[in-house]
Amino acid sequence: MLRYVTTNPGKVREAERYLPDGSVERLDFDYTEIQADALGPIAARGAREAYWHAGEPVLVDDAGLFVEGLDGFPGPYSAYVEETLGFERVHELVADLDDRRAAFRCTLGYCDGEGFAASPDPVDRGDRNAAAAAGPGEDGGRQDGDRRDGDELPVKLFEGYVPGRIVAPRGDGGFGYDPIFEHDGETFAEMDTDRKNAVSHRGRALEKFAEWYADR
Repeated sequence: MLRYVTTNPGKVREAERYLPDGSVERLDFDYTEIQADALGPIAARGAREAYWHAGEPVLVDDAGLFVEGLDGFPGPYSAYVEETLGFERVHELVADLDDRRAAFRCTLGYCDGEGFAASPDPVDRGDRNAAAAAGPGEDGGRQDGDRRDGDELPVKLFEGYVPGRIVAPRGDGGFGYDPIFEHDGETFAEMDTDRKNAVSHRGRALEKFAEWYADR
């Protein structure tokens, strides 16, 4: 059984669109979310920690809104910025810029305690900078996601990307930055669930993962 680590049942429903029936279940586990300037190390660290907790294959995702005119901000800090400033403030920051291009990005991290054959998809075998940023555990020693048995567990990474631009808020659906992110003439908040899932960054990452996982 594959355990999707999330507090959001909607993510599991989206994953079920790409994976065989009954093959994925939600795991509500609060893994350590390190501070990093890219999504990959965050997802990889979370996947390792979740695997040691669950003892079975796990899937972790990290996502963010990357605005070209703000040098990729808020990026990996998107959730914190949305909670503290709100999407309206992000729109205000971009409103007077010439470059309003943006993208939603998602990185999935998969870990099952085993290694992976070489492939075009990235494999994270441990990020020393990310481990250092996480700091020691409460006992001053190893944390759940740190090195065990003399080596880092490899984590397979799958990336999804959807381009768009920042616009004035429109639409009543979605969540987070959806009202200000326009893709192909519609904001994510104006799209119904099926339409949004069909083009979403998470869906595109899940599609890549499902194709690979079918042969795992």
